[in-house]
Amino acid sequence: MVRDELTYRIIGAAMKVHNTLGNGFQEVIYQRCLAIELSNGGLSFGREVEQVIFYNGTEVGTRRADFIVEGKIVVELKAVITLEDVHLAQAKNYVVAYDFAKGLLINFGAKSLEYKLVFNPKYNV
Repeated sequence: MVRDELTYRIIGAAMKVHNTLGNGFQEVIYQRCLAIELSNGGLSFGREVEQVIFYNGTEVGTRRADFIVEGKIVVELKAVITLEDVHLAQAKNYVVAYDFAKGLLINFGAKSLEYKLVFNPKYNV
């Protein structure tokens, strides 16, 4: 997995949250704690950022991204025992639909923190 400083810092903040809380909480609890850690780390972010979804150039709805960090990366959180293909597909779809170069899927629900970096094929990252 290719990581840059920004993804490294986000993953580090998530690890701090997971090491402190462990697994077993609802996603919203991890989201609130991650917001604190991102802020403590000096990162700018939006939480529950409304994003427009287009289909063939037509607006068809909106979806909220858990986080947009530094205006560069979409972060999608989960709190499930096991990440499934549908979760990864969702994260990839958001990266493409929101027109970001990359995204990060983070799962707090397993015994160990899980994360996946996803890329938009439109960009050479």
